[in-house]
Amino acid sequence: MELPRVLWLAFVPVFVTVVSIMMAQLRTTFSRTTKQSPPPPPVTVGAPLLGILPALLTKGLLQVIRDAHAEMGSVFTVRLLHLKVTFLVGPDVLSHFYKGLDSEISQDEVSQFTTPTFGPGVAFDVDFATRREQFRFFGDAMKPAKLRTYACLMVREVEEYFARWGQCGTVDLKQELEHLVTLIASRCLFGEDVRAKMLVEVATHLRELNDGMRLVTILFPHLPIPAHRRRDRARARLGEIFSDIVRSRKASYPDGGPDVVDDMLQCLIDSRYKDGRATTETEVVGMLVSALFAGQHTSSSTGTWTGARLLARANNKKLCAAVQEQERIVARHGDRVDYEVLQEMDTLHRCIKEVLRLHPPAMMLLRHARRSFTVRTREGNEYEVTEGRTVASPLVIHNRLPHVFRDPEKYEPDRFGPGRGEDVAGGAFSYTAFGGGRHACIGEAFAYMQIKVIWSHLLRNFEMEMVSPFPETDWNVVMPGPKGKVMVRYNRKRMS
Repeated sequence: MELPRVLWLAFVPVFVTVVSIMMAQLRTTFSRTTKQSPPPPPVTVGAPLLGILPALLTKGLLQVIRDAHAEMGSVFTVRLLHLKVTFLVGPDVLSHFYKGLDSEISQDEVSQFTTPTFGPGVAFDVDFATRREQFRFFGDAMKPAKLRTYACLMVREVEEYFARWGQCGTVDLKQELEHLVTLIASRCLFGEDVRAKMLVEVATHLRELNDGMRLVTILFPHLPIPAHRRRDRARARLGEIFSDIVRSRKASYPDGGPDVVDDMLQCLIDSRYKDGRATTETEVVGMLVSALFAGQHTSSSTGTWTGARLLARANNKKLCAAVQEQERIVARHGDRVDYEVLQEMDTLHRCIKEVLRLHPPAMMLLRHARRSFTVRTREGNEYEVTEGRTVASPLVIHNRLPHVFRDPEKYEPDRFGPGRGEDVAGGAFSYTAFGGGRHACIGEAFAYMQIKVIWSHLLRNFEMEMVSPFPETDWNVVMPGPKGKVMVRYNRKRMS
């Protein structure tokens, strides 16, 4: 039986509405299923199978990266044999690199090459949960309350060291600061029993550890080259020295108590994991080596570069500004240098910060993409970094971007001063000398303190002149520093 005409007229609008909704849903579903993912980053053109290896041998890694950045922009991939590395340059594309969860972007897979240096049972030889707990053991020793107690120890060590200098003379500033920084770190963090063994032997072994962490080490950490053999001998000897110290400390304070030494060494010995397990001797030794290795190289290298920059003739006005600041502080506080006084040294702080921009302690930072992620450049281009890819942030390029830092090749500490603040104006992760995000360096404040103590003393007590050429950078190691000697002539003075 046919429906009355009036019912048909009432049904038609309903039918049209239902069909429209269904078609809209189908279009949305089709759009979602056909929408393409962003393209992968552009890849450098290289030789078949070899990739950038020929260019790497002729130009060096730094120039290869610079050329690729100039040609392809802030996101690009280079191929070396079987390995592909995606480089992210600039604050616009680094948020996930520094802030992503460890389950998404990790250090573990790309940092295994450090195990021969640091030893078994610590750092990247353990899972992330264990490593996080070990970092927690270090963390308490770097809190402001502890830093206040370290300041006077640093000052005493610096005064004793430079008291051995004569009225005038010529020294290798690089070697002097390597020894001094090792002594400072050992006195502040590991007590007198460690410090007594530090002046020559341990400083020498730490230098051999750094020299043994070459660029080739990242790919082949056990390659039988002379630098690796020296590294392994140095690590074995440091293990013997520190094991004796740990056993001696345990024998001296078997039950803890009020007379126990309050330093990082004792903290590491007394530390307990969340499951109640105590740290082993091997773990304590490995953590001592890793702490001294990272701190000694970064601070001695940065301290040397600070001297080289301030003593360069082109930077005479910067040197005068730093000296004048010390004169003003002496006028206010006399010879007192402590935690509070160090906080007033803004000019010196900016001088060091600018050194770290131009001479970061690492050429690049590495991560492993455990999941794919998308980056968007400041020009609006989107790229997908695929799961399993090695990802790099090249600090040596990142810290010299002209759209972030004005005249980026120029040594200009005032770029961080009031009214400019270029590191802030450029956005988050514009300045990453100490890393950032989830893996920011916990020793940053300690490093600044000891370099300021050293240069505060030198600026107050000596007139200095660099008599060797401005040093080149040793790009053959993972943690580059000044290449060769940095010779400085000094004359002792009295502050007026």
